[in-house]
This record gives sequence, structure tokens and C-alpha cells, in this order.
Amino acid sequence: MIGAVPVPVADTLAELATRALGAPPPIRLRAWDGSESGPAGGPVGIVRSRRALRRLLWDPNELGLARAYVSGDLDVEGDLAEALGRFWELTRAARISRPSPVVLLSMAGTALRLGVVGPRPAAPPEEARLTGRRHTRSRDRAAIAHHYDLSNDFYERVLDPRMAYSCGYWTSTDPGYSVEDAQRDKLDLVCAKLGLRPGMRMLDVGCGWGSLTIHAAQHYGVNVTGITLSEQQRRFVQDRIDREGLGDLAEVRLQDYRELADPPFDAIGTLEMGEHVGAENYPVYASILFRMLRPEGRLLLQQMSRGAVEQGGGSFIESYIAPDMNMRPVGQTVDLLERAGLEVRDVEALREHYVHTCRAWASTIESRWAELVSLAGERTARVWRLYLAGSALAFEENRIGVHQVLAVRPTVEGRSGMPRTRVEAWA
Repeated sequence: MIGAVPVPVADTLAELATRALGAPPPIRLRAWDGSESGPAGGPVGIVRSRRALRRLLWDPNELGLARAYVSGDLDVEGDLAEALGRFWELTRAARISRPSPVVLLSMAGTALRLGVVGPRPAAPPEEARLTGRRHTRSRDRAAIAHHYDLSNDFYERVLDPRMAYSCGYWTSTDPGYSVEDAQRDKLDLVCAKLGLRPGMRMLDVGCGWGSLTIHAAQHYGVNVTGITLSEQQRRFVQDRIDREGLGDLAEVRLQDYRELADPPFDAIGTLEMGEHVGAENYPVYASILFRMLRPEGRLLLQQMSRGAVEQGGGSFIESYIAPDMNMRPVGQTVDLLERAGLEVRDVEALREHYVHTCRAWASTIESRWAELVSLAGERTARVWRLYLAGSALAFEENRIGVHQVLAVRPTVEGRSGMPRTRVEAWA
């Protein structure tokens, strides 16, 4: 109609979101024309271009949102975690329903009027692109390299000085108590549960940047062998061993757990490595942990978990953070360890501790934003901002958990009078 006042894009987007969600959007929206719509006083979702909506049109799910955010087509002004939490609240309240065909047709017409319809935008280059069968040794190396070979310099600026990249153990609410303290206390907790004493031999499976390997050797006098699939991590740990003068107590190898052929160890620690093994390979992983322990040797496994329905990491995590990740209910992990012959002695939930850990890392990301962007690029920094905000929320809402499982390789008296394993006794 001639002379008609154009409808602000933000109003159109708010109407579109209401149809899609079955409820008004829980945050304020700002569109590429500068218009705004929705509740004030909280986070603002910024739709910078039509391409953001085109990404959601092609992938109307978590992955589409992640691609739009990582690319910068979609942004959030204010607290990202609060914005994510408001949308999750809609989900928990079961207020989101699938639009009817009539509504979908109307939405399509709106998308056409906005100029959103078009070819599928390319995924950001930070997205993992693995090939081959899942959890072969070559694909596992590629998956680990995607995340852990990002840059040692980057991780040094995000993590604590020990470079511990797993859930901390927060023993104090004192404002001066930091993530560095929580990681130290976590490492001491692991070593105490393993009953480490000088002269013992310990295996650190998936040793990362060597936090447990170095700590056990330095403070408990244990002979530690750490293994990793990341060449950058191996070099980093070897430099730490040399710098700390621990060459007589610690070694690090670039080695797949399936290649282990050492004599059995007195203790094994494996911190958040099992998530990378895969459901199909976990029985093999558990059996190797059993085989690499001497009778009465202890295993401390720290691992993330989630419900039985969705056992992966989710489309964002598996595309940008940990490809091929698998998490299962902790009861299934316990069952798999026991089937391998291990006797589970203790399970401790640390879920709330991961909320504090993720928020501490997220705070570091924000305080060092410009430095991290210069090191790894803005899209990678945005991946991490989204990753830590979403992870803290997932742990807080009990959508993901994390547990320490303590197990032992049991012994029985065989006919020879020598200690023998339960499996050997029944063979």
C-alpha cells in the first residue's frame, strides 16, 4: 500500500519467534535495521543480518543457533548465560510446541518477505570435519587434535598454572579461593583416593597438559607414565618434566590407550578421558584399565555423565569442542567397569563443582578477551564463550553430571595359594 509505514524488523522477528516457540521470546530482540522489540531490562539478542535467520531456517536447532553465534551473525548483549537460561526455562516449562502446518506456511511467507530465504550459508571454519569410521585410532587422533591442539598458549591463558582441564574440587566459599586452589584440591583428592605412596607406579590415561602426572610425581613421589594423543600436549608435558627436574619419576608418551603393553601399574588415574572413547569402544577401554592394574591396584576415573536418552555431547559440543563425544548415565559406566572385572568401591558426584569451574574459566575468557582473540581469532573465542556459558548452565540444571568412580582390581585365593584375579579364577 502506498504510504504505508514499514513494520520494524524486530517486531516481525518477535512475531516469528512467538509462532515458532509457542510463547513470546524471553529476551529483547534487536534487528539489523536498529529496531527493538520484547522485554527490557535483561539480555538483548542481536540479529545482525538476514544470514542469521537463514542459518536457523536451514538448521532450526542448537547447531543453527551455534553457527549463527560463532559466525557473529547473531550476538547477545548482556549476560549470555542468562539469555540461554531463559530459553531453557521455556523448555522446562514445556511451553514450546511444534508449529502447525498453517503456522509453518505463514512463517515461510514472513521469511520470504524479510529476504531470509536463500542458499545454505557455509558453516564456520572452526567446525570439526572428521572423516572415516568413528573411534578408529586415526579418527580419534584427529578428534583430539581438533580440540587440544588449538594452541598451548591459548590454554595457558584460560586454565590455572597447573593446566588442569577438568572439574575442580571447590572446598571453600572464601572469595580468595580460586580455580587454582580448586584444581590443587582436586588433584590431592585423586591422589588420596588412589592411596599413592613413594615408589608406586601410576598410569595417567589421557594426561592432558600433565597436571595429575606432575602433581603425583612431585608431591607423592610416584613413578608416573602419562599418555596423550595430542602432540602439543606431549611436548608441553615433557617441557614441564624437564623444567621441574622430574625425569627420574615421570614420562609422557604420544600413545593410544589401545597400544598399552606395560606391566601392570599400582594405580591408574584417568580424568575426563572416558567421554572421548565412544560407546562402542568403552568395553575395550574398561578391559584395558583392568588389565593395566595389578591385583589390589586402584583406579580413579573422573567422567561426565548424562541421561540415557541423549548420550552424546549435543550438536554444538560435538561440532565445535569434542567431536564424537559420548556421555552415559553413571550407572552404565559402573556396570561396564564391573563387567570388565573391576570392583567399584565409591562414586562421588561433583556436578556443582563443575558449575564453579566453568564460571571461573568463563570469567578468565572475558577478562582476557582481546588477548585470546589476537591468539586464536574472534570466532574461536566466541566458541569458547558459548561453550562455557552453556556448560555451566547444563551442570547447574543437572542436564550433565560429573562423577569420580573409585574401583579396585580384586584378588581371590587360587589353588596355588597366590593371589589371582576374579576373572582368572573363573577361567
